[in-house]
Amino acid sequence: MGVVRHKQPLLRRFVMYWVDHVRQAFASLGELWRYPLATMMTLGVLGVSLALPSCFHVLLKNAERVESGWQNSSQITLYLRKDLPQASIDALQERILMYPEVDRVEYLSRDQSLAEFREYSGFGDALDYLDSNPLPPVLIVVPDIAWRTPNGASELLGKLNNESGVEQGKLDLQWLERLQGIIKLLRHTITGIAVLLLSAVLLIVGNTLRLNILNQRSEIEVLKLVGATDSFIHRPFLYTGVWFGVIGGMLAWWLTEVMVLWSEGVVSELAGLYESQFRLAGLGLVDGLNLILLGALLGLIASWFSVHRHIRDIEPS
Repeated sequence: MGVVRHKQPLLRRFVMYWVDHVRQAFASLGELWRYPLATMMTLGVLGVSLALPSCFHVLLKNAERVESGWQNSSQITLYLRKDLPQASIDALQERILMYPEVDRVEYLSRDQSLAEFREYSGFGDALDYLDSNPLPPVLIVVPDIAWRTPNGASELLGKLNNESGVEQGKLDLQWLERLQGIIKLLRHTITGIAVLLLSAVLLIVGNTLRLNILNQRSEIEVLKLVGATDSFIHRPFLYTGVWFGVIGGMLAWWLTEVMVLWSEGVVSELAGLYESQFRLAGLGLVDGLNLILLGALLGLIASWFSVHRHIRDIEPS
């Protein structure tokens, strides 16, 4: 019985500790609406400040999707000698398929090359005046996924050019290198902007909590007079900062999805011009929850610094 009497108070204190936390958390949520206009303005600024880097993140994510899709469609075109016998072409195709860097090889005969050129070049009528087919047989080599980078594809092209029967190999990498350069610049720019905007979130929450502390100065003095602990006094303000971050993050998520829906029609129209089925992707559930968690973390950090700085200076007179 003695053991039970010792365990019960400890268990009760543990339960009451968390009950008190929950009570103060919901009480601080209610305190946000003591000054509804100021609270809504603060939440609006927080939502926009978090939505801007979130929209940039969506832009970067979709740009990387485009880059990945174009990289996966990269291929090497090998123009063979016109007089190369079919047996030699078949042997060359089998030999290239044995390369560990190669995923697949497609063969286009001279007639197939001419038919494809006739279809896509727009010079179909002019080709009828030719005495013979000027186009060579072609091997289209698709690199393995690990070799679809500019460096990997260039290295593979060098090996293929050394094969007997290959007149010329072609790989257009300039556009891909430019795209990667643009995305790299975009990534660095977005990182800088995100740091500035997230710093603004810290300043906004910190300053808002400072004003709340000053408005409740007399209540804090009374609490200190009756012997309230520092953690008990700090806790409601810390929860207020977290609520600012959580609601600001939710608002930012909503604003980001609105921007995605607003831009989706224009992006789909542009993709259609390139005969692509590309669709703009939004934040998604994981990124959205991460945005809310980031807002909560920033709110907690800002409130912690503000609370420890300003409540410490308040002493009962």
